[in-house]
Amino acid sequence: MSPSPALPDSSRAPIDLYHRALRGLVQALAWLAGAGLMVMMLVTSADVILRKLGLSLTGAYDIVKIAATITVAAALPYTTATKGHVAIEFLFHKLGRRGRIVVDALMRSAGMALFGLLAWGCLDYGNSLRAKGEVSMTLELPIFWLPYVLTVSCLLVVLIKLYHLTHPGKPMIKP
Repeated sequence: MSPSPALPDSSRAPIDLYHRALRGLVQALAWLAGAGLMVMMLVTSADVILRKLGLSLTGAYDIVKIAATITVAAALPYTTATKGHVAIEFLFHKLGRRGRIVVDALMRSAGMALFGLLAWGCLDYGNSLRAKGEVSMTLELPIFWLPYVLTVSCLLVVLIKLYHLTHPGKPMIKP
């Protein structure tokens, strides 16, 4: 990323460090999402094979459910950073340049507000699960931490949308 001509190099350094750290965290979560997908595939395959042999994998449902939650939560920031979400642009392209800029800014701001509220709701839900001592059905693993993973993911989406708002037209990460 080239430094902005309006800011000297010394004042750009913290911003560049912040952007690199954000990209690194998003990419680490993308790898975690891939690992979660592999866990789901391996556990499901092992359970199917074992059932054919008259055995079963205890807790397969719990493991797949937890891995699916982690996979979706960890993939969300990467998908947002690469602008990989489905978009309906038919009406958007009918607008002029100024109209597109205004609509884009409004939608990104609304997305930031939505994901901020989702983060707050997930945090609240995780706290309530922890207070109740909720566990998974079969393996009885504590599950309060899963909404916390979603909280982090939603907060990252807010930061990524802020990046996109301040860097229009540029994906944060190239897919």
